[in-house]
Amino acid sequence: MELAKTRLDRDARRELILDVAQGVFLEEGFANASMSTIAARLGGSKGTLYNYFKSKDDLFNAYVERRCLWQDEIFALPLDNETPPETLRRIGRAYLTRVLPDIHLRNFRLISAEAERSPEIGRTFYDAGPRKGAERVAELLTGMAKDGHLEFDDAMDAAHQFLGLVQNRYFKARLCNAIPELTPKQIEDEAALATRTFLRAFGARR
Repeated sequence: MELAKTRLDRDARRELILDVAQGVFLEEGFANASMSTIAARLGGSKGTLYNYFKSKDDLFNAYVERRCLWQDEIFALPLDNETPPETLRRIGRAYLTRVLPDIHLRNFRLISAEAERSPEIGRTFYDAGPRKGAERVAELLTGMAKDGHLEFDDAMDAAHQFLGLVQNRYFKARLCNAIPELTPKQIEDEAALATRTFLRAFGARR
């Protein structure tokens, strides 16, 4: 019991460090952020940070990986009695709701900027985020195809097409801060449009 509590306390402390580090990285950028600043905001010493992360790069890498832990919220398996169009619309809504808010885009800009300096950071984010998300969608689409609802040559190709349809209209505009956050109606309408377009292209011909 004591060992479990110690592990829980350590995990909670690690999450707190990542919370604070995220704020510092977003405010100052990676280059200007320092372990001293993060430690000061935590109310501890740099030694405490180094007990969890061996360097600022290691801490930033953990922050990047953490940004990709929300995929279960989006790519859940079909619900009971949920039709394929309903599943696709639900995924589209969840994707737009999660990906296009200001906080996600701020993190995306920061990670993209650091990928220029450190390509492995970009690969970590891409492998744990966009690529894994596409793989999750491909699994769902494969199930729909086996049930006779879809027809395609390659599940990953179809997954990328669907995700592209979902985000195409708004992602770059939001990334450039050219438009405000989407309303629930905009999200609903875009998910429905993406689903209709996708099914016209990949729906089974009966």
